[in-house]
Amino acid sequence: MALSGYRHLNVYYGDLHSHCGLSYGHGAVEDAYQNARLQLDFASVTPHTHWPDMPEGDDRLADVVAFHQEGFRGAAESWSHLQEITEAVHKDGEFVTFLSFEWHSMQHGDHNVYFKGSEGEIIRAANLSEMRVNLRRLAQQGAQCLLIPHHIGYLSGYRGIRWEDFTSEFSPVVEMLSMHGLAESDDSPYPYLHTMGPRDGRSTMQCGLRLGKVFGVIGSTDHHSAHPGSYGHGRMAVWATELSRDGIWEAIAARRTYALTGDRIELAVSVNGQPMGSILPPTRERWIDISVTGGGTLDYVEVLHNNRAIHRWSAHECPRSITDEPVKVHLELGWGETKCNVDWQLELEVAAGRLLSVEPRFRGHTIVARQSVEEEKYAFSSWERLGENKVRVNTRTWGNPTPATAAAQGVCLEILGEENTQIRGRINGREVQVAMGELRYGSRVGYLGGFLTPAFCFHRAVPRGEYSCHTSLQHQGNDIGRDWYYVRVCQKNGQWAWSSPVWVDAS
Repeated sequence: MALSGYRHLNVYYGDLHSHCGLSYGHGAVEDAYQNARLQLDFASVTPHTHWPDMPEGDDRLADVVAFHQEGFRGAAESWSHLQEITEAVHKDGEFVTFLSFEWHSMQHGDHNVYFKGSEGEIIRAANLSEMRVNLRRLAQQGAQCLLIPHHIGYLSGYRGIRWEDFTSEFSPVVEMLSMHGLAESDDSPYPYLHTMGPRDGRSTMQCGLRLGKVFGVIGSTDHHSAHPGSYGHGRMAVWATELSRDGIWEAIAARRTYALTGDRIELAVSVNGQPMGSILPPTRERWIDISVTGGGTLDYVEVLHNNRAIHRWSAHECPRSITDEPVKVHLELGWGETKCNVDWQLELEVAAGRLLSVEPRFRGHTIVARQSVEEEKYAFSSWERLGENKVRVNTRTWGNPTPATAAAQGVCLEILGEENTQIRGRINGREVQVAMGELRYGSRVGYLGGFLTPAFCFHRAVPRGEYSCHTSLQHQGNDIGRDWYYVRVCQKNGQWAWSSPVWVDAS
């Protein structure tokens, strides 16, 4: 049963911040939206357009300045084409798009500007105040705009957020997770590793909440190779009334959003029956309900009050029966020689059971800087269901770039069956057959050839009792000031989710 506050809402997954070759990046915008439609419900391709306080005059950064200026010219030249494609691929009820651009600032931090639709103009504002003046002008003309800070965790003055400048006008949410890293706190997972530097504790989500700022949270990929939603780089989810521009926009404005790393984790949180993003009137008694359906085995689910964990639900050892409840099986493809493209063709069938759902987990090339040789195409994956119990998948891998960096492709199958239920079919011409009775105990691996050739892995079948959680607690406020609550979810496979807060006003 849906939590109170969510009964007329549906969850949709998207990525509002990704790049392609329109500015500085790689691949066509058509490739970007082809990739987005594989595993997202909504998306935006966001060209880089302006940097008013670029550090010019520093010989060390001459190449950086030239690189950005070239990208800005490309974005301006292709702006009309971006608007056309943004509108052409949009269809309410199937796939939703928004026009957007990225605005850099050393002083104020980087922001993305979004338009509710496919019409809008590039705003080359000199500072954040001027940007807001321009957005107010557009609002008076009937346009609806958002201004969302991103990679907030960098040091203020070095393209990180300045919380003293932040207001909720045009900015109901902030991007706290992307390929740059996670800015929940200065000791959270996914540290900043980009050449721009580490994260600063004064620029984190928790610092902003402590300062009394009101905002929801989202994740995005900030991917630069035409692959919105690239697995593991960051995504967002919204609780909306419908899959439409109106529905997604209203959910963002109401802060019914949460951040994800990759898996389609479904997370609902309510306080006294109100959903995430809400501001409640004063009350000392708070009843908190949480519902989680994960993409793999849940490790723990934590409730935080004023940035401090007050409750942890931990996954206990569950009987690993796979009868009478669905299981999730993640199939991963990759490994093999680095920088050597391998094309995969899979056709799989569930026998003596039911294939309930298919979740693709596709990645794009993680490239930011210029390349001497471009890929022929940046859209190389596809999938389709072939009847009730069959699925076909085509994708490409290129080996893991380092022993600590994953680049595998994947697909997660939700299956209802028993121990004799089988996944069988062909992977690159090789016949495969694996039974749920085997996968209940652990993964099964195969190779396309001999030692050091590309490999595939059917991960352990995870029963619903391990990937779902429903928990409640009662908490009492202290009447000292406005309180806030949010939830974070950790899975054993390293995938996470973070809810937007719920606030309770002081009496």
